[in-house]
Amino acid sequence: MNLASTLSAMNPEHLELLVTRVMPYGKYKGRLIADLPGHYLNWFASQGFPPGEIGRLLALMQEIDHNGLKPLLEPLRKR
Repeated sequence: MNLASTLSAMNPEHLELLVTRVMPYGKYKGRLIADLPGHYLNWFASQGFPPGEIGRLLALMQEIDHNGLKPLLEPLRKR
């Protein structure tokens, strides 16, 4: 995923999921996807994202984190 595809994938529903959906397994099980550390997201980027919705959300979050766009999620957290 590149920045252009990241921006096109950033619809409100996807962004809302990043701040409400928790990681279902692994070292960071139970943590919000938006709160996963960059090194963990980068590991998935290098090893391959899991299939399905969780993989798409992790890929989106990795691009947001990598491009310094995490502040875009703050207004959604305050809902």
